[in-house]
Amino acid sequence: MKRIIIDTDPGVDDAQAIMMAVAHPDAQVEAITVVGGNVGLQHTVANACTILDVLGADIPVYAGCGRALVLDGEDAASIHGADGLGEAGFPPSSREVEKEHAAAALVRMANEAPGEISLIAIGPLTNLAVALQLDPDLPRKFKELVIMGGTISARGNTSYISAEFNIAADPEAAHIVFSRWPRLTMISWETTLAHYFPLDTRDKWIALGTPQSVFYEKITNRLITFVRQVLKRGTLVSADGLAMAVLLEPDIVQQAAQHHVSVELTGTYTRGQTTVDWQDRTGLPANVRVVLEADVSRFVELLGMGMGS
Repeated sequence: MKRIIIDTDPGVDDAQAIMMAVAHPDAQVEAITVVGGNVGLQHTVANACTILDVLGADIPVYAGCGRALVLDGEDAASIHGADGLGEAGFPPSSREVEKEHAAAALVRMANEAPGEISLIAIGPLTNLAVALQLDPDLPRKFKELVIMGGTISARGNTSYISAEFNIAADPEAAHIVFSRWPRLTMISWETTLAHYFPLDTRDKWIALGTPQSVFYEKITNRLITFVRQVLKRGTLVSADGLAMAVLLEPDIVQQAAQHHVSVELTGTYTRGQTTVDWQDRTGLPANVRVVLEADVSRFVELLGMGMGS
């Protein structure tokens, strides 16, 4: 049984990732630590509670950092809606959030079970950076770290052009994590784009009529309009879902590369860009396992598992 902590900024695809993890028979979600990102912390914490209510899951939620370490970045409300869950109008959850700060909770749980818990970060890395400041030995106390974030060929999705959202939201935090974590697994934005599935897959999930699929339909209605009308695309991606699939079933990875990755902190168009030393010119040790290709069919099956299929 894989013990997991999910650090997240829910978010539509964050919801998918959480649903996958809770549904997987070989995973046990120990905690949800929440960071501001896709939308503000007030919404992301509320969304984590709403998602767990839908799943009927008794998992503690810890609120963390609502702002970047240095400069506040942009949000993703244009994609996820002002509330982060597609503006579907869910009533407030009555679930109580833990009083302990998310960063402190990460340190505590890692020290209580050293080497036993896997950590996945599918939002800005602010909580992790603060936790590293509190306990510099944190990397050896977690079993592994998987992140959704970064670019591998400068194809970004933010106003910084070559930077991916989660990293661009707090580049200083990302710099701390990448420079101090000896080895992490990274699922980039370009890898996400390469692992798409058709829109009619969503229709099949919705037809299941489960609480999870009904919830998914509500939170994605706005997104589907954006995909069809603005992107003019007939496919969907799930960045956080792909990262979760890699964590849950590592054998899903079909191609990966080990290289040194750094985070750019300046530049009009490059702040927050992750730079992969593809030819190992710096001589610096590899600190990242860069996932390049995964089994798409199994990935979609795992997404469907999260829908109750």
